[in-house]
Amino acid sequence: MLPNSFFNRKTLIVAKELLGKYLVRRYYSTSRKRYIVAKEKITEVEAYVGSHDLACHSSRGKTARNEIMFQEAGTIYVYFTYGMHWMLNIVTEEKDFPAAVLIRGTENVSGPARLTKKFKIDKNLNGKKLGKKSGLWVEEPTSLELRHAKVKIVRTPRIGVAYAGEWAKKPYRFILKD
Repeated sequence: MLPNSFFNRKTLIVAKELLGKYLVRRYYSTSRKRYIVAKEKITEVEAYVGSHDLACHSSRGKTARNEIMFQEAGTIYVYFTYGMHWMLNIVTEEKDFPAAVLIRGTENVSGPARLTKKFKIDKNLNGKKLGKKSGLWVEEPTSLELRHAKVKIVRTPRIGVAYAGEWAKKPYRFILKD
């Protein structure tokens, strides 16, 4: 499991280094009457780097919606968008510097809304710390998984933030290509 110190670094570094790590979710399935563990390699992320970043939720200051972004690194920031989708972010950098990485996709899930549906992520995780207690964490790949990894990272502009002017063109989206 990655320690909080992994996330308490510059957001662009964290975003890039999250690629190839594993998103793990443990939750209780009422229909199956048992715990389920979902684990997939992170393949796509986007970085949001503070209140000066006009695409970042914190660009308009601290609000009830984005106050989680001002918490410690490794805090889960989940927000609702378009009146129907949850988005998973992980807070980065120092406390009171509002930055986060949006998890956009894994090896079998393309798109942040599909990801939160598959991993059963919703507002109940908002503000919690990554870890076994919350049921959501990020793991390093095993040495066997690393041995077979030949990767290329592609950087592109972020998606869906045209309103942010020049900030929309920043190459803050990272995609893992095997």
